[in-house]
Amino acid sequence: MNILTSAPAAEELHEAVRWYETQRTGLGGELLNAVNAALSRINAHPEIGTVISKDGHTRRILVTAFPYQVVYRLKPDEIIIVAVAHLRRRPGYWMQRN
Repeated sequence: MNILTSAPAAEELHEAVRWYETQRTGLGGELLNAVNAALSRINAHPEIGTVISKDGHTRRILVTAFPYQVVYRLKPDEIIIVAVAHLRRRPGYWMQRN
């Protein structure tokens, strides 16, 4: 199944990596690796994430060792990454994204 990352989700990840890198050299890379591991888990087992929508198509998976979640939507032939969202900042801000 193809994984497509929305532009807003890609920008969120880029910003988070940049911020963590300013905190400690290499920490941004650790976040990127952790997100990539989450994406690999999603790709291998698309239904692994916790369902967070009434229609059952939107799910989330937590990012190991960081306070982030990857929010994604399952489509018949693709997975769309909707957000790479901090767990405590602006909850649900991504809900209006397609």
